[in-house]
Amino acid sequence: MENGAYNHEIPENANEHCPGPQSESAGQSDACQGCPNQEACATAPKGPDPDLVAIVERMATVKHKILVLSGKGGVGKSTFSAQLAFALAALDFQVGLLDIDICGPSIPKMLGLEGQDIHQSNLGWSPVYVESNLGVMSIGFMLPNPDEAVIWRGPRKNGLIKQFLKDVYWGELDFLVVDAPPGTSDEHISIVQFLQATGIDGAIIVTTPQQVSLIDVRKEVSFCKKVGVQVLGVVENMSGLCQPLSDFRFMQMTETGEHSDVTSWVLQCLREKAPEVLNLVACTDVFDSSGGGAAKMCEETGVPFLGKVPLDPQLCKAAEEGRSCFADNRCRASAPALKGIIEKLVANKIAPGTSAASGA
Repeated sequence: MENGAYNHEIPENANEHCPGPQSESAGQSDACQGCPNQEACATAPKGPDPDLVAIVERMATVKHKILVLSGKGGVGKSTFSAQLAFALAALDFQVGLLDIDICGPSIPKMLGLEGQDIHQSNLGWSPVYVESNLGVMSIGFMLPNPDEAVIWRGPRKNGLIKQFLKDVYWGELDFLVVDAPPGTSDEHISIVQFLQATGIDGAIIVTTPQQVSLIDVRKEVSFCKKVGVQVLGVVENMSGLCQPLSDFRFMQMTETGEHSDVTSWVLQCLREKAPEVLNLVACTDVFDSSGGGAAKMCEETGVPFLGKVPLDPQLCKAAEEGRSCFADNRCRASAPALKGIIEKLVANKIAPGTSAASGA
């Protein structure tokens, strides 16, 4: 990891050429003279953070650690994280899903776990389980009121992330999926720093097709390269609206601009004159992808492109109801696309024999 990844440890008001609070020369070097933090740095404990040893020990039972990132909010990152966890668990892997989006923890709802509490044992905090092989940890389980705003500064957020990593007893895991907040903030630096010694498989970056999202994804790719995290691939989410034609509502606009629902009439006409049309899936672009979308961006930045997932109202509904989109045949447009991406990911990351599910 480049030194720049640790800049958050150096106070903003520090002198130029600050050696860093953890340095043996902190508070004592020539660069420290006159710095307002000189006395605090000189008397602070030096050397490695002892909590990192506890994190390494706790993470020793986790085979694969995957970060799910996005350059901006609202691109479906948490939905992808939730469905990735569901899919891996359905393949009989032991899966943990860690939600470090401290200010916007949506994972409990997307896994159908709202209102659940964290329990503590002599081994540490116990994850909340969806199935016996799918455990979840989120600050959302700690809030007395789901509408409560989390107004925390960086150090407190970092402290909770560290606590999640060293105090949560996951047991033996094949995969730990980490749902991170959007952007490249303190939480991202912390999770990479804390997990670096334990081995991170890499990051999946979720985007939407339009340039305003891809601009921020390029920054996310740059962040990963700077901190030494491999980009496993980019997923283009909301890649066009797709749903069965029979699920659409049809409206007729009046001269006054009001809408009149003519769905029943349209469907009746189709049943009588072209019933085979009702079995088709209708697709249309929602966002402008004329710039080539995520596929072109991946080609330009030299990172893998994992695939496209259409904007599917049934997937949105599955996320709202906290269920897997693979459990039934309702997500006809999105589930096959997600399945293809996840199978590609598993094939690339899992060697035969590393799990009881390696043949799945």
